[in-house]
This record gives sequence, C-alpha cells and structure tokens, in this order.
Amino acid sequence: MAGKFKFTFGPWNIHQGADPFGPAVRKDIEFGKKIKMYKKLGFDGVQFHDDDAVPDMNSLTAEQVIAKAKKLKKVLDGEGLTAEFVAPRLWEDARTIDGGYTNNDPKCRKYAIERSKRAIDIADALGTNLIVLWLAREGTYIRESKDSKVAVDRLASAISTMLDYHPNIRIAIEAKPNEPMDHTYIPTIGHAIGLGLLTSDASRVGCVIESAHAILAGLDPSDEMGYALAHKKLWSVHLNDQNGLKFDQDKSFGSVDLRRAFNQVRILDKHDYGKDGQWVGLDVKTMRTQKDDVAAKHLSNSREIFLKLLKLSRSLSETKVESLIAQRDYEELDLLIMKHLLR
Repeated sequence: MAGKFKFTFGPWNIHQGADPFGPAVRKDIEFGKKIKMYKKLGFDGVQFHDDDAVPDMNSLTAEQVIAKAKKLKKVLDGEGLTAEFVAPRLWEDARTIDGGYTNNDPKCRKYAIERSKRAIDIADALGTNLIVLWLAREGTYIRESKDSKVAVDRLASAISTMLDYHPNIRIAIEAKPNEPMDHTYIPTIGHAIGLGLLTSDASRVGCVIESAHAILAGLDPSDEMGYALAHKKLWSVHLNDQNGLKFDQDKSFGSVDLRRAFNQVRILDKHDYGKDGQWVGLDVKTMRTQKDDVAAKHLSNSREIFLKLLKLSRSLSETKVESLIAQRDYEELDLLIMKHLLR
C-alpha cells in the first residue's frame, strides 16, 4: 500500500457543454491545445478513441491511418505523454445504428470489425497494446429484434478476430447496463469476464470499470473492482460519480458520495493496483454552467480528491479496523470510518 498512481483522461472530457437539451455554451478547444493542458493539470497519460487520434479515419486507407497515428506519437513524446488505450468509436456511424458486432446486417458487422482493426493499428502506432471496448449499441431497444445467444456468440467472435489480428493486443471490456440502448448484452464486469472466456485467448481479455456504470447497474464500484482484481482482470478504471440510477452523469470523482469514492481508492491501493502499469483514468464531464476559463477544474479536482482520499486510506488504523471486525462491532466500525472521513 505504498505505490504511486499515474493519471489519464480523454480529450472528450474537456468539452463545449452541449447536452440533449441545449447547444454548446463554451468555445471549442482544438485537440493540440488540449494535449498541452495535460501536464499542467497533473496528468501523464491520454485516453483515445480511434478518431480522436486520427480524425476522419473512415476516409483514409489503412496505411494513411497508421502514418497519421505515428505523427501523433511524436507529438505525445514531445509533451512527455503516453497513450493509455485506444477505443474504436463504433456508436456514431450510420452503419451501427443497430449495433456493431451484434448488428443484424452482416455488412454492418463487417464494418465494425474493419474499424476495430484500424483502431488496433492506431494503438500499435501510439505505443499501447490496450484496446477498450465500450459496447455502446450492442443491445436492444426491443427484445425480439435480436437473439441474445447469437449476439453473445457474435461478440465473442468479433473479439477473437481482433485478438488474432495482432498477437500482442489486450482487450478491456467496459461494461454498462444501459444507455444508449435500453439493455446491453454485457451489463456488468462479471458478464465481461465471462465473455472473455468464450474468445480465442481469454488471457488477453480483461475489463475497465467505470464508477458510474457500476452504479447504474445498482452495484457498488469498489465491489466490482474487487471482483475484477480477484480475477486479475482490472486493466483500467474510469473514476467519476453518479447521482442515483439516472442517465450517465460523469460527475467529478467523489462529488456525490465521498465514502463510496473512499472505498474505491482504498481497494485499489490495498491490492496494489497499478503495479503492472495500470493507470487511474478519469471520465468526468464539467458542469454545463462552467465558464471557458475554468472548464477543466473538474479534472484537477477529481485527481486532488483521489489523492486526498488515498492519504486518508493510508492513515486509517488497520489495527482498529481488524479489531472491530473481530468483535463484530460494525456500528463502531461505521463510526470509525465516518469520523476518519470528517478529519
């Protein structure tokens, strides 16, 4: 419990504030300027969607995609930054309205696979072997539209194709129970780990846990983390917070439930998360009300809260905790934790 943590976020976390009910309220910041903000905010790693790294990639050949990704690698090197992962953005294309890998149209499924291969090419050029799969539209609006058994088979087949495409890549599945679909086929981390067992190389399939996604499933994020850690499958985390079982809010880490955030930090630290190179990723969105000049505070604030909770976790008397557990005096343990958080 004395390791050091390194932090990442994706450029989409600095945004203009548009939402489904209103237009943008802040000026756009070009990608190059966002990259220069990372170190100032205390971050050393960058999360990428494939088209964050290579815009308009669908109009480029595979060779052109790789060439542009290599240029970006030089930019990252110049800023002292590392690419944590690349995620294929499959949910915005017209061909993936009905899903990518589980689409009922074989031509659309083929597109999803080819796009995923390009994402792997980009990751390789950026110097990372981690691919994140958020299976955003791999689900249904109406049960009868897809066969769930066939859908899971197709997901396993798609992942196997990706694993076979590059011998060194690892795939981390980011589970979420709903939104944008009514129901997704891989709603929890248990489902994600189980899906990996159906692929051609389960040793290269793990998971990403996002705090809000676990909460949306009615689960505690620290418990989900513990489950994944027990399987040695926790390859990244996306920390944020969530106010109830609503839409995915991506609130600043700890801003809703500080104790819930404390337990996430505690279990990560207690079980040496990061010793194998894993990053602490944030997926937090600034409030729509923030003005342009303070629209990145949510990132540095979330990192600060993590580090403060880490200090609290390490200063908690484990002797007292173990003693109260042995006495089965959980009321006193409850008070101990609350008083510790109030210090």
